[in-house]
Amino acid sequence: MDGAAFRRMMISAAASIEIHKQQINELNVFPVPDGDTGTNMSLTINTACGDLRKLEDPTLTKAADATASALLRGARGNSGVILSLLFRGFAKALKGKEEGDGTDFAAALNAGVEAAYKAVMKPAEGTILTVSRVAGTVAALEAQSNRNMEHVLTCTIAAAKDALAETLHQNPVLEKAGVVDAGGMGFVVILEGMLSSLQGDDIVAPTESVPDMGQEQANFFDFSTEDITFGYCTEFIISRENDKDPAALREFLSQMGDSLVLVDDDEIIKVHVHTNNPGTAIEEALTYGSLVTVKIENMRLQHTEKVMKEQDLEPKIAPPEKKYGIVAVCAGGGIASAFRDLGVDGIIQGGQTMNPSTEDILREIQRTPSEVVFVFPNNKNIIMAAEQTVALCGEKQVIVLPSKTIPQGITALLSFDPEGEVSDNVEAMTAAMETVTTMQITYAARNSDFDGYDIHEGDYLALYGGSLFGTDRNIEKLLNELALRVAQEDKEFITIFYGEDIDEKKAQKAAAIFEKRCPGAEVNLLNGGQPVYYYLIAAE
Repeated sequence: MDGAAFRRMMISAAASIEIHKQQINELNVFPVPDGDTGTNMSLTINTACGDLRKLEDPTLTKAADATASALLRGARGNSGVILSLLFRGFAKALKGKEEGDGTDFAAALNAGVEAAYKAVMKPAEGTILTVSRVAGTVAALEAQSNRNMEHVLTCTIAAAKDALAETLHQNPVLEKAGVVDAGGMGFVVILEGMLSSLQGDDIVAPTESVPDMGQEQANFFDFSTEDITFGYCTEFIISRENDKDPAALREFLSQMGDSLVLVDDDEIIKVHVHTNNPGTAIEEALTYGSLVTVKIENMRLQHTEKVMKEQDLEPKIAPPEKKYGIVAVCAGGGIASAFRDLGVDGIIQGGQTMNPSTEDILREIQRTPSEVVFVFPNNKNIIMAAEQTVALCGEKQVIVLPSKTIPQGITALLSFDPEGEVSDNVEAMTAAMETVTTMQITYAARNSDFDGYDIHEGDYLALYGGSLFGTDRNIEKLLNELALRVAQEDKEFITIFYGEDIDEKKAQKAAAIFEKRCPGAEVNLLNGGQPVYYYLIAAE
């Protein structure tokens, strides 16, 4: 394996996971819409492909370094960060080498496993960590007797598959659902793509054919991100379960977006539409039948990334003008305004289903004109990506406050003292996050039997403190049950952020429910404008 071979192996691996990403996504057990594992791993590893293709006759060291650097900056979600750490080990173990054999591969894999385990605060068995560790152990043993690269990689994959099968029994949630770990599956797919390339059969991701329009590709500088009128590319398939006329759905969707394509037959209705309210589109479509598939993409976020990539822009580093700066991740105009009112300097558009990369977060940190930058991820699947920026920021001191929800981030900022010491602020804001209980109401993205609940795609889901609280077809019933739970805990302050798919009249009804059930609490209602979540509710 020399530099050219490693480059081909990584590009093949990226194509492999791109092909299988939906299969990996469907292994996710928890039914809330999220930044799915397959998608995050695919986006992460594909960031390396562009850099690798630019290299001419790279040495093994240079190819491994380019891969590790690109993955680190492009890492999305916890699975993407762990994947980047695994390949950071490759860069470390292969440094100074022109080529490598099976022994070098085994050493590289185990260096990556060590880096990944060190980075995860509480490593859990039955995950990608387990699969990579078992695979690395077998790789090292096999390399002792046979240094042939193909032999070692073949045995590594066999071990990884055995370990993947065992994840079903190592995690009670996976065992109940009857599925293996999604991140572990993604790692196996990547190894298989690497082996296929090594054997001379490079995997190529399928591309849709496009007509010749006289230009090789679109010029993304012709318009700005703000020019995108409808922000979410929404695609879904509905099974036809009644006699309702799809023409009525076409008329409904045409009033709320553009680029509408609706195709139907006797069994399904397939929809593509650009809209600012994907939840409303899906909710209306559910009156025709059940969801078969759904995909929602943030086109504004994608456009910004495309422009930055094509310009090959380095993040601008703002000189310090003050001691403290604050960066927060969130989605929704109202929530962004709330953060800015609390003194946040930079907002990164993202959250559930839209996990920003490490580079997205780094760019906003470097734009912040301060010596110290506090970062609020506001989502548990973004924390690890944010933490990777700490070592990338040069002279700026970066402190990631591990906020898992929007209410945690807002409550923490209420305790921020611009005149205080760094350690005092960290202590105060961390303690403040523990005082708030977060409730969320969203929809089920897939059928699931989870934690004793029989969940059907399209159901309303209520979460309380990160755990599944209830599921129902009636959202007001869930609001009542949440309010009763809050009343039992004698909370004094309740803040309700209503999402982009909830009008003010419905939101007022939700506030009235909490006012009735919690007469001793102060209830505040704010238009958060957030996607995915109909309601985000904070109780303190």
